[in-house]
Amino acid sequence: MGLWVEWALSWRAHAGGQDAESGGPLHATRPNPTSSGLTSMATGGGSQSFRETLRLFLESVCCDLCRFEHVATEHIAPEDVVIRQEVAVGPSAFADIQVTPRGTAPYFVEVDYGYTPERLIESLRRKYGEPNEATAAASKVVLVIDVNGRKGWPGLEARARSVLRPGLALEVWDERRLDELVRRRFGVSLGSLEEHDRLELGDAVDRAKGRHAFGDDFSADPLESTLLWHFGFWRLRQLREAGRKTARDILPPGLYPNVVVVTADLSGYTRFVRDTRDDDVVRRSLTAFASRTRYQIINAGGMLYQFLGDSVIAIFGIPEAAPDDAERGFACATALIDIGASVAIEWQRQIDQIQPSTGVHVAMATGDLQVIEFRPFSRTHVGVVGDAINLAARLCGVAQTHEIVVSNSLYSRLTDRTRDGFLAMEPVEAKNLGSVRAWKLAPRAGLRS
Repeated sequence: MGLWVEWALSWRAHAGGQDAESGGPLHATRPNPTSSGLTSMATGGGSQSFRETLRLFLESVCCDLCRFEHVATEHIAPEDVVIRQEVAVGPSAFADIQVTPRGTAPYFVEVDYGYTPERLIESLRRKYGEPNEATAAASKVVLVIDVNGRKGWPGLEARARSVLRPGLALEVWDERRLDELVRRRFGVSLGSLEEHDRLELGDAVDRAKGRHAFGDDFSADPLESTLLWHFGFWRLRQLREAGRKTARDILPPGLYPNVVVVTADLSGYTRFVRDTRDDDVVRRSLTAFASRTRYQIINAGGMLYQFLGDSVIAIFGIPEAAPDDAERGFACATALIDIGASVAIEWQRQIDQIQPSTGVHVAMATGDLQVIEFRPFSRTHVGVVGDAINLAARLCGVAQTHEIVVSNSLYSRLTDRTRDGFLAMEPVEAKNLGSVRAWKLAPRAGLRS
């Protein structure tokens, strides 16, 4: 029997907005009296919880901002800008964002709002102070940081530049520069980053995505909003240009053959929760995991299917299959390993008890899935059913932290280069599925629990 999971309507509506290609605002920009006068969080503005949540929000904004900036200035497609979050650049060191535009060198973005001078310098040195394979091709580090109210900023900036390895430039996005970019691409101001400003900025980003995906007719109706939650905006545009003209054409009910399912689950989640005294730490950690894994999945061209507690399910090959679905799913799976390790390590830093596992375990399977409606003629509330979902869940249960376990049929769809490193496993007994042949990819160096 297949696993039935509701594809729930996103709680937050996405609104219409600017044309992503033009970069021009759709409406007059609200005056920003504080664009150069925000109080520095490093001087004590806001609680630790607020600062960490704001950094996560700004990471998401900067991911989209970088993509739209390259689209507008270099006239490339959004899908030609590869963006990853929490990229491993050393032992227990993860870059906030890596941006790789087509045809140019990659660069990193560090969102360090609220960092003290000591934490800022230590973080940059740990991540970028020594040459290594992960950062060798990079051209620069973009530092997104609050400068207003900081004493001795010129000296601190000079120190920041000095700790970067030779050949790696530093570009600073302070409040004024970030506000300028946000105004230009999304037509709104950062303001003071109070709640109203954050909601307005989030809506403006969503409008830009909606207009790119659905054109000038974008209305942010429930179906369009739901599709934008589950798919990348550029992927929706691709599907429309390929013949799926309306939102109702994107994902009709029916059989979808040979899709790829990827599932990732936080290791030791129950122990983490049990040993965490502050419930806010649990919430922030899960929000970080959900936000970053969703972004990775949809920007790899996949469909975010569902979050189930501390696990996430992604699907590649819906609504249209491609020859590289297995490879794209595997690339997504390896990125999820980094994200899970980063989230778990940060969680560990905030609690007393040492956790035996800090990361995620991942599984992949392939097979046919049925898309079904949960209401007659509905496209907003649909689900999937099929053995591939069940099989991926069973294989995830036998994967160890940082491991990727794949079914034999999925393994056979990978390229020879990708299969290198996988090891055959003892047959896996999967409930209702029988004895299953599977393969595992052991954790790479630096990510062993």
